[in-house]
Amino acid sequence: MQMSDFQKQGALPKPAIVRLEDITKVYGSGNAEVRALDDVHLIVEKGEYGAIMGASGSGKSTAMNVIGCLDRPTSGRYYLDNLDVSQLADAELATIRNRKIGFVFQQFHLLPQLTALENAILPAIYAGVSSQERRDRAEEVLIRVGLKDRMNNKPTQLSGGQQQRVAIARALVNNPLLLLADEPTGALDSRTTQEIVDLFAELNDTGITVIMVTHEPDVARFAKRIIWFQDGQVIHTNLAPDEIHAALSRA
Repeated sequence: MQMSDFQKQGALPKPAIVRLEDITKVYGSGNAEVRALDDVHLIVEKGEYGAIMGASGSGKSTAMNVIGCLDRPTSGRYYLDNLDVSQLADAELATIRNRKIGFVFQQFHLLPQLTALENAILPAIYAGVSSQERRDRAEEVLIRVGLKDRMNNKPTQLSGGQQQRVAIARALVNNPLLLLADEPTGALDSRTTQEIVDLFAELNDTGITVIMVTHEPDVARFAKRIIWFQDGQVIHTNLAPDEIHAALSRA
């Protein structure tokens, strides 16, 4: 038996946070059948920063929904932190989402009547965290994303970039295994986009696993790994940033 490169170097491979095996997602039936995902295999290891890209209809959004436990595959297995979540009941999936995945979306989805602190606290309430601990956690993550002086501001008193920082803090409050971002800079100007991209890089540098779905090459190139979808399949599992434009021209 031959030793792997990891064994030769005295190192161990990092554990897989996301492992998709033969994942297929079908919508409709008969002539109306659409295979949004077609036999997808994908592994994301702990501490990675990956960007999922592809043309409209390529399957990247469906993949995000499966990875985020927002949807189930039609067939195949999805292991999140070595737990097969493919066929879990709705209530079990909701618990997994709350405790293991932090979500950041293009639209910030903040409750306008609540302060930044109160918005950041919400997932910890649903997780059953005690009152003082969830407040401590929310204050900590808001400081972490640079909003120490904005905790008592409501969303209407914050800029777009500050609102997205609140959303990121909310995603972090339960110490998730995975930070999943869906077009997180889509509603931001170029200067604020750079600030948010830099923040994701900083979070990843602390060991947080990040998967970002984006159609923006200038955003994706800051990830350490680019995963390219086409026609419901993973065409490239580790595309280099300087190969993005060539991939776009072929899509």
